[in-house]
Amino acid sequence: MIRKNQRFLTRLYILADFSVIQISFLIAWFIKFQSDILPYDSPPAGYGALPFETYGKWSLIYGVIAILIGTISSLYSPKRKKRFADELLKIVQTHAVSIFMLLGALFFFKEINISRYYLLLYVVLNLLLIMTYRYVIKLVLKRARQKGFNKQFVLILGAGSLGKRFYDNLMQYPEMGYEIVGFLDDYRTFDGIELKKYKPVLGKIDDLGRKLHEMMIDEVILALPLDAHNKYPLIIAECEKAGVRTLIIPDFFDYLPARPYFDNFAGMPMINVRDIPLDIAANRIFKRLFDIIFSLAAIIVTSPIMLFVAIGVKLTSSGPIIFKQERVGLNRRTFMMFKFRSMRVIPEGQIDTGWTTADDPRKTKFGSFIRRTSLDELPQFFNVLIGDMSVVGPRPERPYFVEQFREEIPKYMVKHHVRPGITGWAQSNGLRGDTSIEERINHDIFYIENWSLLFDIKIIFKTIRNGFMNKNAY
Repeated sequence: MIRKNQRFLTRLYILADFSVIQISFLIAWFIKFQSDILPYDSPPAGYGALPFETYGKWSLIYGVIAILIGTISSLYSPKRKKRFADELLKIVQTHAVSIFMLLGALFFFKEINISRYYLLLYVVLNLLLIMTYRYVIKLVLKRARQKGFNKQFVLILGAGSLGKRFYDNLMQYPEMGYEIVGFLDDYRTFDGIELKKYKPVLGKIDDLGRKLHEMMIDEVILALPLDAHNKYPLIIAECEKAGVRTLIIPDFFDYLPARPYFDNFAGMPMINVRDIPLDIAANRIFKRLFDIIFSLAAIIVTSPIMLFVAIGVKLTSSGPIIFKQERVGLNRRTFMMFKFRSMRVIPEGQIDTGWTTADDPRKTKFGSFIRRTSLDELPQFFNVLIGDMSVVGPRPERPYFVEQFREEIPKYMVKHHVRPGITGWAQSNGLRGDTSIEERINHDIFYIENWSLLFDIKIIFKTIRNGFMNKNAY
């Protein structure tokens, strides 16, 4: 039943996407050729303007291309368990590839007099309309599921700590529309206190086939201990026989990342315990391009402010305007991070290994101001251009403290799997200056495992919205 419903929903999404693409064509055609909103771009010499039918034909071709690419890239796979941000990224990727294929086809068939303004408008409308209608559907389904509609029923095998932990977690997400019907377990039953919190134990593992026949169950969750793995072949066979989806929670899941994936090594599937999206070359290229464009724009926009700060540093204390400090970056390699100098020059031969405090005598008055307002960080956009840093990422630390923290804080060194950033998920949530290192690392690891360009943009907007004044920045 669940697979039949999913096939129906997949066909609806495909039909809706194709329809929206054609609606985008009609709107783009009207704006470009029937209104006076966009400027007129004349066709090349010797070629006449293309008729409506030609544009319509290529829109139909683009619709087919986009559907095929979307199918290949899993755009139409089940979405109940997925974040909307992941779906948005899939949509952008699908249409980016599709428009390049369309441009290739136009070039091959020598349709060189297609309006460029029309194409730009057509692609933008496709993205905006598809994202909008899918977001509306997501909201409607979320509210319907919260009210008890469109439910899917789950049976948990294993009533121990693992099964109960999954139950507790799932109850925090009613918008997903899952209802747990109960547990199966060979050794445990719930007492009166537990029955007030959990659904009952309905029988033993061997009762699975009968329960799947008697009850409406869409998914079976295997939350069994390691010593019960010999039962898996029979359990999976029973679920496949009933057409029910089976999901396995590994008994060692605490060691896995938030979104683990399978690798294939020597012909055998293996779980990768540290899934890093930026290990994928395409993701690194997209992030690097974004960093270059954003940092160039930031340098141009903030150049008057940087000039003001540079003059202020020079007039208020002796020494260089730019302070260079060794930090640990990508793959534990060190680099020199740039900042506007906010402290007095350290005497030659003296090494600074101390934290900055609220009443630190080393700071200048102007230095206190630029540290509190984060203006001292602006030269780091040049670090981004060089490639030592990213706009968004974990904040880099000095080698002295890295050596100290790596022994004291679990998983501290994971942050060096990606380029350090000017701002990050931890900083945008107020974890700057004199705050918990453990909390910062937890935020950094979440960012590393859940990276996307949309996540970067969200962090940048959140940083701007929260302002640059920081009470913990000494």
